[in-house]
Amino acid sequence: VMNVITIEDYKSTYWPKLDSAIDQLLTQSPGDYIPISYEQIYSCVYKCVCQQHSEQMYSDLIKKITNHLERVSKELQASPPDLYIERFNVALGQYMGALQSIVPLFIYMNKFYIETKLNRDLKDDLIKLFTEHVAEKHIYNLMPLLLEAQSTPFQITPSTMANIVKGLYTLRPEWVQMAPALFSKFIPNILPPAVESELQEYAAQDQKLQRDLIQNGFSR
Repeated sequence: VMNVITIEDYKSTYWPKLDSAIDQLLTQSPGDYIPISYEQIYSCVYKCVCQQHSEQMYSDLIKKITNHLERVSKELQASPPDLYIERFNVALGQYMGALQSIVPLFIYMNKFYIETKLNRDLKDDLIKLFTEHVAEKHIYNLMPLLLEAQSTPFQITPSTMANIVKGLYTLRPEWVQMAPALFSKFIPNILPPAVESELQEYAAQDQKLQRDLIQNGFSR
């Protein structure tokens, strides 16, 4: 028989364990070995779900990750332009890497609370947090730098460019419209075959993007 877990137990014993494990996962570098017991965390989540603490746990998880992403976003804002692309790439890679561990650890909560009660999915929710708290805030800084880097050989590695462009496409496919030619280099079949009559339209769209970027405070 499972012992009763009160909300006090949850707050004083169970959530702190989850909290520190999530911390380690969010801040590890790729390839790091983290000394956390997946077994222990998994069973911790399972017990809390069985004892009806899913809603609280979900709320704590979202708050925790949101705070982390707001810090990441501030650090990016403070980055000099020459390091900005690289740092965005690291932040994106680190977060997506962390999700590969965080999502499976909360599988019970996802199955018995998020999917059934909220009709959503944990991974989608957590990716959306990155889109809202990091990518959306930086897309207007990032795009001009990516376009510039694309026209300057060796400014950033092709793999960095590919990671970021594919990552942005995953986060929000409509961002393709900001730089169709750039996205089409890394994502197949996103550009319709160009028809001559549309080329002027493409050029006009391109000029409009330039104007929008300039209005948003970018000089050419």
